[in-house]
Amino acid sequence: MARLTGKVALITGAAGGQGTAEAELFVREGASVVVTAIDGGAGEALAQRLKLQGGKVLFLRQDVADERSWAEAVSATLVNFGKLHILVNNAGTIARQGIVDTTAEAWNRTLAVNLTGAMFGMKHCAPAIRDSGGGSIINISSTAGLTAHDDAAYTASKWGLRGLTKTAVLQFSQWNIRVNSIHPEQIADTGFYHSGGEAFAHAARVAIPMHRQGTPKECAELVLFLASDESSFISGAEIAIDGGYIAAGTASLRNRVREDFAAGRN
Repeated sequence: MARLTGKVALITGAAGGQGTAEAELFVREGASVVVTAIDGGAGEALAQRLKLQGGKVLFLRQDVADERSWAEAVSATLVNFGKLHILVNNAGTIARQGIVDTTAEAWNRTLAVNLTGAMFGMKHCAPAIRDSGGGSIINISSTAGLTAHDDAAYTASKWGLRGLTKTAVLQFSQWNIRVNSIHPEQIADTGFYHSGGEAFAHAARVAIPMHRQGTPKECAELVLFLASDESSFISGAEIAIDGGYIAAGTASLRNRVREDFAAGRN
C-alpha cells in the first residue's frame, strides 16, 4: 500500500522546486493534494499535470501572508476532499540583504511569508487536522535557522519558524498532531539556488562536506517520511538535510585549508 493512502495534504509554495517535488511524491504515494502558490499559472499547470497522471489534486492561488487566504484554503480542502491530515509550510522568500542594507519592505515581506504565513497555516489547518483524526505538520526552515546566514530577514524568519515549531508541538500534541521542522542547506534547481548566483553555489559546494548541493527530491523524501505514519513518534525534531554542513562544515573547510597550506596552495 502507498504510504499516504487515504491522506489529504496541503502544500504551500508548490509551483516549483521543493514544493513541486513534494506534490509529485505525495500524489505518487496515494495522497489527495491541495497545492497552493502565488504563481497561478505554474501552480495550475502542476495540478493539471498531476491530474493527468491520475492524481487527486486541487490548485489554489494563495499569498500565505494573507490570513483570509488560509481560511479559504482550508474551506476549499474540506469541500473537495472532506478531511485534512498533512500541512507542509513550504512557501518562502529571500531578500539577500545584510543588516545594514535591509529595507523595511524586504524585512516585513520576508517575515510575513516565511514566519507569519506558517503561523497562519498552523492556526487554520490544525483544527481541521484534529477533526480529521490527527496528522502531521512539516515546517520547511533552513540551515539559516540553525546558524548564521548573510540575509538578515531570512535568518530571523527561519530561526523564528524553528521556535514556532516547538510551540506547536506543545499545543497540538493533544490533538494527535506531530510537528517537525526540516533545515535544508543549498538545494539545486530551486528559485533560491538560482538567485544566489554561481559564486554562492560554488562556496556552498566547498563548505558542504559532501561537496554538492541537495536536490528537491531528497527534501521531498524527508518530508514524505515525516508526513507518513512511519514517523509516528517523532515530533519537535529539527532535521538538517545538508550534506553534513551543520555537523562538520567548519571542520571540513578547515581541513581543506590546512591541506592547501601544507601543499603550498595558500
